Amino acid sequence: MGLTENSIENLTGFAIETIQACGRQALSYYGKGDHRIQFDEDLFTEAELYVTDFFKKTLAARFPAHRIFDGNNLNTSYTHDEKRYIWILNPLDGVANFMAGIPIWGMSIALLENFWPVFGVFHMPATGDLFQARAGQQAFCGNEEIRISSQGSVSDESVLLTYSRFHQNYHASFPGKIRNLGCTAAHICYVAMGRAEAALIANESYQDLAATQVIIEAAGGRIIRMDGKPFSFSEYMDIESGADHLLVLAPDLYPQVREGLKRN
Repeated sequence: MGLTENSIENLTGFAIETIQACGRQALSYYGKGDHRIQFDEDLFTEAELYVTDFFKKTLAARFPAHRIFDGNNLNTSYTHDEKRYIWILNPLDGVANFMAGIPIWGMSIALLENFWPVFGVFHMPATGDLFQARAGQQAFCGNEEIRISSQGSVSDESVLLTYSRFHQNYHASFPGKIRNLGCTAAHICYVAMGRAEAALIANESYQDLAATQVIIEAAGGRIIRMDGKPFSFSEYMDIESGADHLLVLAPDLYPQVREGLKRN
């Protein structure tokens, strides 16, 4: 592959086309979970494997020398050859929604070059929403540029998005609305577009967050540890290791949001 084939435009275009194709594949499984059981693991496994296999075959046909992140290819040595490109796929985020026929679910693709982020894409097939950003540039939902909320403080109209077991872990005095929509990547993207002021996420892996990290930072937000320290993604490149609780928000809002969250 030459420089033209590996141009940022071609790589981004491939990612968008491929994630939309993956979404069309996933829609054939959408909402078909067995409602007689609490979690239809067979459907989830089949859909996840199908989407993953589809992505791998599509990538191999277009960029055969590129690698796919699987937790075992962590040689971080700098290289100029095609192996410097590593793709990170999260085939299904919001699994319970996906199985139940609730449209807030999706899939993400991120690209790293020598383990530096290049871009991230998150697609919600049931709604048609597609979020994307190149590292250090603007973030978009479709063709519209998105930015985090311009509110300088939290109020009773502010929105905090949380995970499913939030109330088991926290006593909240957050003054605004607290909601769980069932999909971490969607939560992060909704913060990126200013529909929520903050999101509290828990036990997510590098694979889960790689694409949305690029999107939220391009939109002016950050992912911050609960103690206020910056979150370093390089510490979580083992796919099996989930990060602890993290806040996604505008950095200036951290003190107010954190003050409203007390661990039980």
